[in-house]
Amino acid sequence: MRKYIRKMAALGLAAMLTIPPSTGLALDPILPHDKVTEGMVGTAYTVIDSSGQLRDFQVDIVGNMENGKGSQPMIMAKASGPVVEQTGGILQGMSGSPVYVDGYLIGAVAAGIKDMTPYTFFITPIDEMLPLWSMPDKKNKTHISTINIKKAAETREKAAAEKKKQQEERAKSTDKKVYGDELMDRARAAVVADKDKEKAGAQEAASEEETAENGQPVEEQQMEPSDEQVKQETEQPDEADVQTEPKDVMYFSGFNQAGLDFLKRQIDPQGTYSFLPMGAPSAADMNKTEYHATLEPGAAVGVAVTYGDFAVGATGTVTAVDGDRILAFGHPFLHRGNVNYFMTDATVVGTISGQSNGMKVANIGNIIGRISQDRATGIAGTLGQFPSVVPIKVSVRDNGLARSENYGARIAYDEDFLPQLSGGIAYAALSKTSDNLSGSTAKVGFKIRTDAVKDGVVSRDNMFYNTADVGQIAMAELMQAMSTICQNTDKESDIIDVQVDITLDGGRKTASLISAVPDKKKVKPGDTVRFTTTIKPYRKAQETLIIPYKVPDAQPAGTLNLDIRGGGLVPVTALMLLQQSGVDVANPAENRLTTEDRLRKLEKSGKNNEIVIAPGPVQTPPSKEALRNAQQDAMLKSRSQVSKLAYFDKQAPTPGETKFATGYIIDNVIHSALTVERS
Repeated sequence: MRKYIRKMAALGLAAMLTIPPSTGLALDPILPHDKVTEGMVGTAYTVIDSSGQLRDFQVDIVGNMENGKGSQPMIMAKASGPVVEQTGGILQGMSGSPVYVDGYLIGAVAAGIKDMTPYTFFITPIDEMLPLWSMPDKKNKTHISTINIKKAAETREKAAAEKKKQQEERAKSTDKKVYGDELMDRARAAVVADKDKEKAGAQEAASEEETAENGQPVEEQQMEPSDEQVKQETEQPDEADVQTEPKDVMYFSGFNQAGLDFLKRQIDPQGTYSFLPMGAPSAADMNKTEYHATLEPGAAVGVAVTYGDFAVGATGTVTAVDGDRILAFGHPFLHRGNVNYFMTDATVVGTISGQSNGMKVANIGNIIGRISQDRATGIAGTLGQFPSVVPIKVSVRDNGLARSENYGARIAYDEDFLPQLSGGIAYAALSKTSDNLSGSTAKVGFKIRTDAVKDGVVSRDNMFYNTADVGQIAMAELMQAMSTICQNTDKESDIIDVQVDITLDGGRKTASLISAVPDKKKVKPGDTVRFTTTIKPYRKAQETLIIPYKVPDAQPAGTLNLDIRGGGLVPVTALMLLQQSGVDVANPAENRLTTEDRLRKLEKSGKNNEIVIAPGPVQTPPSKEALRNAQQDAMLKSRSQVSKLAYFDKQAPTPGETKFATGYIIDNVIHSALTVERS
């Protein structure tokens, strides 16, 4: 719409213009799709290079296409002119470019025709996009938001001033509307007159700026199609042939190939999306938030689900602006309805042409708002409002390379993506710091601050080894914890932040248990037995450890079979055997666990680098009388210690189980037995 403003200024109208211009706060006048007819000629606006300048190209309307009841109508069109000749057609990233006919906004560039000419495309009607602004928005309501108090105060003051100004302007709205309509009519007349002059060859009447933009006379921009092209392009294609190409594209930055492959397996196991590179925010912009940013139709805009050293999102074009509300893309990003994503500004780098996969390459920039709707007809959001986020920090230390790196990102609070993105970011940080993850040992610790547990923190550390890629298994527990929090059936849990610490050793740090000899074979309930335990580390000399084990107070008389095993080796139970045999067996106890119970269970579960001594799964069941006597005896002994229960450590071992941390991953299990005697 800049061209219209320039032409009105040339006529002396700009000085009298009191209604907001199209690049300001007011929505441009619209033309519904049922008023758009074959033969109309329009103009589309977009940005194609780093100058950020809006460039225009001609749009010839071929006709409307209705896809049946309940389906989205589309407007079929052809693009022509120097701009699209330069870019090689309509590209990914041009989606959302506004299309005007006689000064009226009719819709957004949205879709190409699969495997056909890139100059023929479809327009999403603007009247199909406007309802996005009134869609329900239930996201971003319960999560704790980080507030910049100074900026918030500034924003409130500016909003109050703006509200007062709008109230004053509304008092004169009737006069403005009449006057504005008159100005628009005069502007359209001026445009038509200019076009006639241009077609007559009076190019000296055009501004030098327009000549520089177009690069050639206007009549040379009018490309007459051949009869075959007209026949091919005016035939209505089947709905299946209409491909909104960016719909199945995810853009990324900061990920190396290994990190990207891991991320793809987590968030797109079916291979639905294509992954293409996207420019990352610069170091100066990475932590920058623009509280009073503005956008105009045709400008580049970004949407991201994670932002920072690692980003996943897309860039496209703004279709319409109304105050602080924007519409863009003309097609879905991920088609997830009511969402909570970052809105960013974007800088176009350049274009890459292609018959069916050309693209406009852009860098996402500052965070400028929040995307709240991601639906079939486009995306919608609000400038100056911001999504709830989960900051994640990853520290990686590679001992072999003597290299340490710290990474940071913000993940938009979306429960469907948080587990996968947190694991993907941690893996990418590890793989970027270390050039080889095969045959390596990783120690991974994480801390999640959340209200899903009473004390507000879920923490866990463990060691992992893998001959192929240790990172593939090292992120499993982080993702499990995040998934448990996000799947809380009682409430939406807040996640304040995530801290991940990874230490990598470029070798195999595993060990096997050789023997575990108790200092006595006959014991009584409550006795402590010391096991002299021998381990054999990989390609190292044997080591001896002394591990104390306490016999349970409630242990009945008889044989106590013990497993001495690595903490990550879960013993097979009868229930597990049935499940492995294909029998669908529900575990009522597991189903009754609360979210906090599940998280605590993960925290307390055995670690790969621990030696666990615990009763084995196969034991001779004691008689009811013996079990009752043992329980009563244990109760009597515990009464004197009731006052200490308030200080019971959440990480305290399960009764009858001892855990002993080592510097190795224990990879096997051995057995021992004690004879329990009761006095």
